[in-house]
Amino acid sequence: MNFAPGPLLADLAARARAAAHARSSACPCGAATLADRPDGIVVRHADTVAKAHPPDSDPAELAGRLALATRLPGILLPPLDPTPLALRDRLVTFWPYGAPVDPDDPDAAPWEAAATLLARLHRTPAPPGLPLMRGPAKAARAMARLREAGPHPAAAPVLRAWATLPPWARAEAPMPHTGTLCHGDLHLGQLVRRPAPDGPWLLIDVDDLGTGVPAWDLARPAAWYACGLLPPGEWTRFLTAYREAGGPAVPVEGDPWPALDVAARALTAQTAARAVAKAVAAGRPLDEVERAVVDACDRMATVPPQLAQEHTK
Repeated sequence: MNFAPGPLLADLAARARAAAHARSSACPCGAATLADRPDGIVVRHADTVAKAHPPDSDPAELAGRLALATRLPGILLPPLDPTPLALRDRLVTFWPYGAPVDPDDPDAAPWEAAATLLARLHRTPAPPGLPLMRGPAKAARAMARLREAGPHPAAAPVLRAWATLPPWARAEAPMPHTGTLCHGDLHLGQLVRRPAPDGPWLLIDVDDLGTGVPAWDLARPAAWYACGLLPPGEWTRFLTAYREAGGPAVPVEGDPWPALDVAARALTAQTAARAVAKAVAAGRPLDEVERAVVDACDRMATVPPQLAQEHTK
């Protein structure tokens, strides 16, 4: 049964408050809603964060992902409890608060830390039974949302670019390699410092964690670079740090693009699909950044992707 987001948000806030008070008798009682989206509601009470996971979350798969985060405390932020709680129609987890990346200070973006954490994650042996990384499935859902949004002139180039991708990148066939531990949805919003405000950086959000193609975790910054949204210097910092940390997604030296091209194209199409769907829903034109990713899709549709075999070390 589905419930309106208001009652769910209120219940989640109450659970976060109870969890915070159970952790400390001197709780300062500061509260905030950190995210309120259909695929995830996140609230904070003092030093405790509660998250309502997507409605379609599989309990066993989420439990496996939480257990892995508990075992990798130097890479992933560990949950306060590895067992999810059922709340209304959602699974809820509790986490210690970590300080996020400052969106108003792009020069301080922790590209090296993100790349090093990814490389360490990718080199960690995946435990048996861990589900597949959900990156391609999320991209496919973004395309479905675009098709459902209604007509828009920018939809056609996005759909053409999507059609050029191999079936695995569209979640229509198995991934070519599934032995690597992957985050599945890497962007700067997935890093926090714990303890706040100046502890080491850690990865958060285990919803898409699993085994798969490690290039997917590098694909969003690669796509931003290819679209002109990430300066070359920042891309070089990220790629160099990943290589220096022994990351297996790309060769140690030389052109990384044959290994990254398909995943970067998929993330570009996913980003553009979300942008167009949101613009249709809001009845507004695309902004400059959204237009840049749509234009990239238009270019992608005329040049076939590099279908090189995934690099492995």
